[in-house]
Amino acid sequence: MHGPASPGWLLVALCAATGAYCLLRMRSTVEEQRRSAGGEALMGFGMAAMAVPAAAFTPPAWAWPAYAVVFGAAALRALWSARTSAHHLHHLIGAAAMVYMAAVMAAAPAAHHHAHGASGVPLVTGALLLYFVGYVLLTGTRLVPAGPAPTGAALASGSLRGAGPGWGDRPELAQACRLSMGMAMVAMLLGL
Repeated sequence: MHGPASPGWLLVALCAATGAYCLLRMRSTVEEQRRSAGGEALMGFGMAAMAVPAAAFTPPAWAWPAYAVVFGAAALRALWSARTSAHHLHHLIGAAAMVYMAAVMAAAPAAHHHAHGASGVPLVTGALLLYFVGYVLLTGTRLVPAGPAPTGAALASGSLRGAGPGWGDRPELAQACRLSMGMAMVAMLLGL
């Protein structure tokens, strides 16, 4: 989270763009998709804020406990929502990971924020890394097309155009969004 500036800014851009797309998904006509997108937008923007390189901005001491409170509330909401959809268990783990990272950063001395390579509780960090690496691999395989790609003639003829879903209702884009947040979480845990 507080490593070199260039990868940090790339992580900020990735997470912010993901959060912005999740805000677009909140316009969906499907209730469950809107709820899910709201949690994912919070996660994307929260990860973007956490990933800002320390050379550019060092958050005040109260910021880390504030992150823990916000994502603790998001974890409770995900726990409540998990009654109806198992997908919310992933949101619960993601929010818990954010609480964990905020707690590690709050407990670390100020000098630690400018160094990298140190780790929080290795067992928890390792377990979260295993989960998110597995999630990224599984989600990535779900994005691989099942059949051959459309030919240039099909694309040119417009046979693939039509009244398809809007930008907020495209399942493959939602999967790509989740994949990018999973990769960002792996990068943030490695930089912890």
